[in-house]
Order: sequence, then structure tokens, then C-alpha cells
Amino acid sequence: MQQYRVLIVEDDEQIRDGIEIYLKSQGYEVFKAGDGFEGLEVIRNQEIHLAIIDVMMPRMDGIRMVMELRKSYSFPVIMLSAKSEEVDKIMGLNMGADDYVTKPFQPLELLARVNSQLRRYTRFSGMSHEEKAKQENVYTIGGLELNEDTVEVRVDGELVKMTPMEFKILQLLIKSPGRVFSAEEIYERVWEERAINTDTVMVHVRHIREKIEINPKEPKYLKVVWGVGYKIEKIS
Repeated sequence: MQQYRVLIVEDDEQIRDGIEIYLKSQGYEVFKAGDGFEGLEVIRNQEIHLAIIDVMMPRMDGIRMVMELRKSYSFPVIMLSAKSEEVDKIMGLNMGADDYVTKPFQPLELLARVNSQLRRYTRFSGMSHEEKAKQENVYTIGGLELNEDTVEVRVDGELVKMTPMEFKILQLLIKSPGRVFSAEEIYERVWEERAINTDTVMVHVRHIREKIEINPKEPKYLKVVWGVGYKIEKIS
């Protein structure tokens, strides 16, 4: 069985070491860093499967670190943020984080998020050739194309880079064009857990729009139905 490698990037040594203890108790191999520069150095030298990154850190903060790592890596990122850092938390999700946990947090909550993200990521990136061959599904709406075989999204023929969570959300919507999904339903079907806070969905949808729409403020494909939810518009 594969031993997953988790990177903790946190300037508070006590929090860093506490998270390490809980992760190691679950069989994870743990790497640690005190700021974004150190975290990126670890990623360049080790195969990392998931990173837990604090928002506020010296030298390079968590948001800048996520921006840098997303240029080359697609593994899940969980951000840690204090309640007073709401704006930073949303910004972190915009930059490519997959989830966030607010401090102070229960260790079991963080472990559940880690386990959940890794399950989805390994399914997303580790499908066998047999599983891929069974799917053979390409969904096309206008110039938007989602290919489940290759796990790729193209807009007008151009490849668009998606994080695993962005792909899953778009996959859910494009398979039922015209149907409106509430934020709660999207969260529960994509994250596979009960929806408590759907801010994450809103931010991911905004991020998807920025990637697939010519003008995100006047979207052609991914529409908001105010007070209800989101849908992929039917386009011939």
C-alpha cells in the first residue's frame, strides 16, 4: 500500500509538530517547512501528495506559495486560516487551494479533510487504463469540451489547466446541461461530505469561469441562477 507524503507549511512550530503527530499516527509520511520558500524547496526535492499550508507566514505567505506551486503541481492543497483572515482564505482558494480549515481546528477535522482530498486525488490521477477505457466519455457544449478519458478540458481547442476539484465540479455540471445544481448539492457530490460552508464552491466556480470564459463577467457557459445555484448553459 502506498504511503502518502504530506507537507506541512506552518511558521508556528507547536502547530506544525502537533499536526505531524496526528498525521504520522495515520501512517502518513510527513515533511515540514516554516514558510513558503522552505515549502517550495521541499516540493522540488520530494514527491508530495498533499500540502497543508498556513495563510500567514514570514518571508513568503501561503497565498504566494500556492500561486507558485500551482504553476507546476496539481496535488491537493488545504489552507489553514484564522477567522480574521477571511479575505485571505477566499484569495487562497482563488489561487488554487482545494479546501481550507479555520483555526483553531480539531485535529480530527483536519485529518478527515486530508483523507478525503487524497481519496479524490488518487482516483483522479491514478485511474487504470481499463477504467479509462470503460469511460470513453467526451462532453461538448459549444466550444467547451471535457474529456473523462484524458481528464482534460479544452475551450475552442485550447487545453485549459484545471485542478482536480475544478475538473470534478465542471464534470458534474456539464454532464447535465441546463440543470441547476445548488451549491450544497455540488459540495456534497464533489467533496463527498455534508455541506456546512459552501464558500468553497463559490470560489471554485469563479475560478473555473476565469479559465473557460472569454469574459467571466458575462459568461457563455457557466451561469448563476440567482438564489438557486449554478448550471452549464445548453448551447448547440
